[in-house]
Amino acid sequence: MDQRSTHPTTTQTVRTQRSRRQRLRRGFVFAAVLLAFGVTGWLLPTVIGLELGGATGLLALTVSLLPVGIVMPLLLWLDAYEAEPPAMVMLAFLWGAVIATGTALALNTGSTLLLASATADPDAVSAVLVAPIVEESLKGAGLLFILFWRREEFDGIIDGIVYAGVIACGFAFAENILYLGRAFNESGTEGLVAVFVIRGLISPFAHPLFTGVTGVALGWSLQRGPFLRCIIPPLGLCAAMTLHAAWNLSSVTGAGGFWSAYLVFQMPIFVAFTAFAIWVRVRERGLIRSHLTVYADYGWISPAEVRMLTSISERRTARSWAHAVGGREGKTAMRDFQDDAVELAMLRRRMTNGSAGPGAPAEERRLLEAMTAARAVLG
Repeated sequence: MDQRSTHPTTTQTVRTQRSRRQRLRRGFVFAAVLLAFGVTGWLLPTVIGLELGGATGLLALTVSLLPVGIVMPLLLWLDAYEAEPPAMVMLAFLWGAVIATGTALALNTGSTLLLASATADPDAVSAVLVAPIVEESLKGAGLLFILFWRREEFDGIIDGIVYAGVIACGFAFAENILYLGRAFNESGTEGLVAVFVIRGLISPFAHPLFTGVTGVALGWSLQRGPFLRCIIPPLGLCAAMTLHAAWNLSSVTGAGGFWSAYLVFQMPIFVAFTAFAIWVRVRERGLIRSHLTVYADYGWISPAEVRMLTSISERRTARSWAHAVGGREGKTAMRDFQDDAVELAMLRRRMTNGSAGPGAPAEERRLLEAMTAARAVLG
């Protein structure tokens, strides 16, 4: 017998050991995240209660929800073709609002105290040199956790922008509670309104923009080779820190410096980033169409279904039709068909560019069978 041959049992044992290590690693990470949620989930409300008081804290929390109502719908619109699971969106928001904000509060406060003996204006130095590094790193860590925990939900640039934006939206929400509450305690309603106009109306997209750059880099890197996959995300994080530092610098240079930087620097970057995000959304629609056409050519879906799946209005019309002919079960089947079809297109994309895992063929078969079952419900 060839001494180099490998017994099947040995191969199976190796796979079992690898699977066990992966489960242990995931369990350790999950436990660490739960602990972080527990600690920061206690720290942040405690600080808000002690510093602001119950009534002021509740008022600030209520007002802080208003910018969330501006930012979140636009992020969800951007993600309309391949909507992320609600549980993952909620996790991203809570990461930003609880873990990132609570940890940043502790680290930023500590750095300010340390800088007090080294500089005449520790608050300004901390805001420009420390806060951007701390806050963007913590928000970026949330992106990495989502990528690690649910890799199959992280398909590219759009997902990077959306998850980054949601994390940043949660961060800004919690941070605004503190800023608005402090302003109200110091200057009453006038101070509250002034801070809300600046943070909630003029610049509600500041944090999503900064962290969105990290999201773009991470999402784009997933479609590249191992070398670029290691290089691009840190570069994106550095760019996010730089934008954040420039924004904070403008805020500590007085009203004149702020408005000059806002009009000349921040607004053009925001407009350019928005245009880029819309372009990527349109491109994603085209990719979904092209990858689903492959399955249409083999008879798995029809050309009419491809057109429906790449039009938000037609998808909505299809769900209404399914509800009319099949009730709640029919509407659920149509929604499942649409979600599985788009997931299939994203899987085909990963298989095409070589980033899909070894289980991709089995997942492809599962999605095709699920779509067939959903279609059978609709008749």
